[in-house]
Amino acid sequence: MIDSFGRTIDYLRISVTDRCNLRCVYCMPDGFEDIGHDRVLSFEQIERVVRAAVVLGFRKFRLTGGEPLVRRGVVRLVEMLAAIPGVDELNMTSNGTLLEGMAAQLKKAGLTRVNISLDTLRADRFREITRGGDIEAAKRGIAAAEAAGLSPVRLNVVAMRGFNDDEILDFAAMTKEKPYDIRFIELMPIGKTGRSGFMPAHEIRAVLKGCEPLDDRRGVAEYIAYPGAPGRIGLISPISAHFCGGCNKIRLTSDGRIKTCLHSNSEEDMLPALRDRSDEALRRALGEIILRKEERHFIADGMAPIERGMYRIGG
Repeated sequence: MIDSFGRTIDYLRISVTDRCNLRCVYCMPDGFEDIGHDRVLSFEQIERVVRAAVVLGFRKFRLTGGEPLVRRGVVRLVEMLAAIPGVDELNMTSNGTLLEGMAAQLKKAGLTRVNISLDTLRADRFREITRGGDIEAAKRGIAAAEAAGLSPVRLNVVAMRGFNDDEILDFAAMTKEKPYDIRFIELMPIGKTGRSGFMPAHEIRAVLKGCEPLDDRRGVAEYIAYPGAPGRIGLISPISAHFCGGCNKIRLTSDGRIKTCLHSNSEEDMLPALRDRSDEALRRALGEIILRKEERHFIADGMAPIERGMYRIGG
């Protein structure tokens, strides 16, 4: 599927729930607002959207939340989606705290890889940023993902000046011991999250002395590495050096709306097409939405943050 700016759109991120077992301060700055179970897409509806997307050329899919592992029966959903011909990649983004008991099941069901959000390696800071979370549970989840073969394990770190910027080298050092991708992401002003603590990717790169650039720009990250290290370090700069010209993704929210740009308030309701029960109508609706995808975002130009909180979008 080619959008109106010549970009191939082949990546769908699917939020399976807005609920989460943590309350991270930048994701839920004003706390949690439950949209209600009756408004969340069923597994069958999600499966229909994925089947329609595959016909349009989508090949990569990612399950997000909230925290996707709090959705009851999510392993069955993974199995349903992995069985669809044309689904080449089926990944997940998780906070890792529930992975210990589920990683092997997810791998067996067909999950390809997992990205784990981890913004600090210190127990006290983890409790602070998650409002009470247990970092040991997250660490056990990371180990379980590695043992299950959900690899390469990727750790997503939102770098924040004055909060965890003194841990950048600690995270980077993990790549010298483990074949992990440690990816530093700029703080994004979404919902009630402000710009306080924003640290641009070039400042993160300046801290990582001794790293060499890698000729590997798959996806949104610029990768660098320490010489001889088994792991890699990724730098993701959605604000300071946006990559909109190569954007290949859209997002399906848990309440059935398509967001063609993370940093836009524009949303398209897929529920009428899902109620139609016609697969052709669903494909047509999805195709028309893709053709309306924005050329770029304007966050760096002073545009006000979007209204939905991150937990209600799926990242």
